[in-house]
Amino acid sequence: MNTTINLSMALVLAVLYSVGFYLLMQRSLMRILIGIVVLGHGANLLLQMAGGPPARAPVLDAVRPEEISDPLPQALALTAIVITFALTTYLLALGYRSWVLVGHDEVQDDVEDRRIAARRKPDGAMEEGTAEETEAGPEDTADSHELEEGRR
Repeated sequence: MNTTINLSMALVLAVLYSVGFYLLMQRSLMRILIGIVVLGHGANLLLQMAGGPPARAPVLDAVRPEEISDPLPQALALTAIVITFALTTYLLALGYRSWVLVGHDEVQDDVEDRRIAARRKPDGAMEEGTAEETEAGPEDTADSHELEEGRR
């Protein structure tokens, strides 16, 4: 019976982590926020599972040492709850501010990153592909010219 519970908890943890990471990869700040919350719940559940089965409180001379629960996973779970709450409030404030200023909570692309990525890689680059394969095409150079015009 204990192995069935452990297997089902492992399955629940796998689902929580996969849903959380999937939501983190989205462009909407609200989906990112929900992903952080789901990952926080997954971390708390993992820490509680690591603590083992429930046991007795560590009161002196009341129980044998084998029956005492380990307080470390409980302390780590409380810390994870506080961190998740702080990150949640920060992302809520960030999403609200984005909604007020822009009218949506979509994370925008960084134009400077696109311009740098469109540059030609050096011949000795350690990344995949050769320098000829990664040269900027005509549409990329047009974007970089528009960027230069916008700066002037």
